[in-house]
Amino acid sequence: MQLSVKVYSDGAELSAMKAVAAQGLVEGFTTNPSLMKAAGITDYLSFAKEAVATFPDQSISFEVFGNTPERMLAEAKLLSSLGSHVAVKIPVIRANGEDNGDVISELSAAGVRVNVTAITTLDQVKLAVASLDEAVGGIVSVFAGRIADTGVDPLPLMRQSADLCHTKENVELLWASTREAFNIVQADQTGCDIITVPPKILGKLNKFGKDALTVSVDTVKTFDQDIAELGFTIPVEAEVLK
Repeated sequence: MQLSVKVYSDGAELSAMKAVAAQGLVEGFTTNPSLMKAAGITDYLSFAKEAVATFPDQSISFEVFGNTPERMLAEAKLLSSLGSHVAVKIPVIRANGEDNGDVISELSAAGVRVNVTAITTLDQVKLAVASLDEAVGGIVSVFAGRIADTGVDPLPLMRQSADLCHTKENVELLWASTREAFNIVQADQTGCDIITVPPKILGKLNKFGKDALTVSVDTVKTFDQDIAELGFTIPVEAEVLK
């Protein structure tokens, strides 16, 4: 299947990042604080420096930890200095409900490639696009999966977001919070430039193009294998003799 959307790996386990890179599955990487917590990262800068050195030719996004404009600005400039291929993730909004438009604008004007993250509304997309310097460019990360989790179809928003992002040169739309392999196809169809995918879902890409009947047969083979390994039987004969 030929797709135009770029696939990034979403995670913070260096071994998994190396594995997907070795398979040639991805063009870049994204991380976030929650993924780092899950991976047991205890030294952010050491992890970031090692990741930058390990993947010198692929885009990689690191998120600030600070929750005040001053702290975010300082952290973002430090993270950006780690490599020219680094993008710095700035949430579009803070926990107090205030937006980070000024922070994004200041960083972008200073030459920092910003990945505006945690976006779930069209107004937030507009804010992100308006805040990014066209010459520097940046990434607008819309959390399609989290929108879908609320029972809302994210596809209309992704199409509108693509149109808005593409009014500026070098501004890319990223489909975030991927839930299933088919999201990659949907991201491509809605005009996204990038989709970030967890390694577990990346592992399903080899199934693309497989016909439905084969999937059915393979499913039953898996059931049979698991049944054999369990060693269970249903004692039909014993029940009949009762």
